[in-house]
Amino acid sequence: MCMAYTIETGDLAKSFGKLPVLTGLDLAVEAGSVFALLGPNGAGKTTTVRILSTLLTADAGFARVAGHDVAREPVKVREALSLTGQYAAVDEVLTARENLALMARLRHLCRGPARRRVGELIERFGLQEAADRRVATYSGGMKRRLDLAMSLVSQPQVVVLDEPTTGLDPRSRRDVWDAVAELAASGATVLLTTQYLEEADRLADRIAVIDGGRVVAEGSADELKARLGDETVELFFADTLALEAAEREVGGSAEPQRLCLRVASDGSAEAIRRLLDQVGGVQRLQLHRPSLDDVFLSLTERV
Repeated sequence: MCMAYTIETGDLAKSFGKLPVLTGLDLAVEAGSVFALLGPNGAGKTTTVRILSTLLTADAGFARVAGHDVAREPVKVREALSLTGQYAAVDEVLTARENLALMARLRHLCRGPARRRVGELIERFGLQEAADRRVATYSGGMKRRLDLAMSLVSQPQVVVLDEPTTGLDPRSRRDVWDAVAELAASGATVLLTTQYLEEADRLADRIAVIDGGRVVAEGSADELKARLGDETVELFFADTLALEAAEREVGGSAEPQRLCLRVASDGSAEAIRRLLDQVGGVQRLQLHRPSLDDVFLSLTERV
């Protein structure tokens, strides 16, 4: 069965002067999924977004959005794609309803369908009570929700979110996460760039880690975490003698300063019970699961 990809890039390259930013980027984003790009500052995330949204021309390689070549069919790409940048691009003098109506006019919607679409988006993004207030009175999270709503006026096939929760407090960030999840549920393909690893872990079906202008790892959050091996049980002891005895019995990696023995495990209750049967003198234990933070640091650490 042939997989349907809404976003594809192949050997994509871009330099600014003598500085290479993309050095052969390959992406394949499945239709209707949330795909996250992770990477340190300067890895090429925003450059990729700008090329896909026709704001920047690649030096080499190809990029396709909704089946349209970015270089040869930029108008078709722009019709299929909506871009939300790092900061909310809303007119604070207008109300939410007026912002959405303006976007509907720019997207050439007829008056009746435009009015219905504006009403739908106000309800969908929880802006009913504030819809006729000036946006200048909104919180950061409300402005970001309105920004996302504006990007959906034309019901695009692809929604690109470039670090959409930058500068938001934790509560507002979670509001935006809920909105992104709704986008995906509605059938849109979402490309998300972020530096918040929890964000990618929570939202993305697949994640690509970019470093040095290319993809260095790709998979689901669980697949990427599995690259670092099994979970680890940390056993803590009262003294060095008990720690050394436990290390002789079950192996593992001892940390004498912490009186701790790290032992690989599948994390199941039965495995931990067997381990405790083998080892005496354990005062407490802690289960450590590999996180996306661990994956990110292991893949992008600098020498």
